Amino acid sequence: MEMEMEIPVIDFSKLGNEKRAETMALLHEACQKWGFFMIENHDIDNSLMDEVKLLMKGHYEQNMQRNFQSSDAAKSLDMNTNTNTNECIIKDKDWETTFFIWHRPNSNINDFTALSPHLRDAIDEYIKQLMKLAEKLSELMCENLGINKEHIKEAFAGSTGPSVGTKVAMYPQCPRPELIRGLREHTDAGGIILLLQDDQVPGLEFFKDGKWVKIPPSKNNRIFINTGDQVEIVSNGVYKSALHRVMAMKDGSRLSIATFYNPAADALISPASDLLLPNRIRFQDYLNLYTKTKFGDKAQRFQSLKTMN
Repeated sequence: MEMEMEIPVIDFSKLGNEKRAETMALLHEACQKWGFFMIENHDIDNSLMDEVKLLMKGHYEQNMQRNFQSSDAAKSLDMNTNTNTNECIIKDKDWETTFFIWHRPNSNINDFTALSPHLRDAIDEYIKQLMKLAEKLSELMCENLGINKEHIKEAFAGSTGPSVGTKVAMYPQCPRPELIRGLREHTDAGGIILLLQDDQVPGLEFFKDGKWVKIPPSKNNRIFINTGDQVEIVSNGVYKSALHRVMAMKDGSRLSIATFYNPAADALISPASDLLLPNRIRFQDYLNLYTKTKFGDKAQRFQSLKTMN
C-alpha cells in the first residue's frame, strides 16, 4: 500500500533562535520515528545546486543515455514487453544508470574524464559545502541522543577520517514501470545520506508504519536526509535506518545525487557506551540499590549501575 504523508521538514535557520528547542525535538522525532526527513535553509548555495543538477542532466544525455539502451535492464524489459501483468517481475535488475565518485579520504573525480571540468569543479564545491552540513547533522544527532557531540564523527573516523562518496543515478523514463523497480527495496549500509534529488520527477518511496510513503520531488533545493545502518548501530537502535526503493516512472527521467557520510573502512562501529543499559550486573547488587531508590528515577538508577561496572 502507498500513501501520501507530510514528511518532517527541519528548518536549520531556527537552530540559532528561540525556536531551537522545538526544532531539535522535531529532528529527534524524525530520526527516531521516520528515519528520513528534509532540510531547508541549510546554507548550501542554491545556484550551485541548480548548476550541479543542470550539468549532471546534460552529462547523462551526452554520455550515459545511449549506453543504457543496451544495458541488461533495458534488454530484460524488451524481453518482457508483451507480458500481461501489473506486477514487478524483473527481480534481479534495477532501472537505473549510475556511477560513484569518492571525495574523502581521497577524491577520484578526475578519473571521470567524461565529466566536464566545469561539472567537476561544481561537484567539488558542492561537496565542500555539503560536508559542513553532514558534520553539523551528526553533532545535532549526538546532542539529541545525549552523547558527546563529536561521537559519530569520531566513531566514523577510523585511521583516515569519515568516508564520503556520491552515487549519481538517473532513473530513465520507463515504458513498462510495472515490470521493474528503479531500485529495489533496501536500507543504506552507511551513516548519513544527503540527497540532492530531481525537482520535477518523483519515484522515491520509504516504508513507514507498514506503508510505502511517496517522497515528492525536492522543491526549493531542500536536501533529503535518511539515516543508514551505522547510525542505527551507534544509536543503539534509537535511530532506525529506513527501508526504501525507487519506482520506475513512465513520465520523465529522475535525477538522484546521493552523498554518503560513512565510516572509514577500518572504523570499528558499536553502540555508544552512554546509550547502553547496564550489563553483567549481579542481581543482588541491583536489588540493594533498588531498595534505596525504588521511588526515584529509573534512569539515574541505571546510570549508577553503569559506574559500578
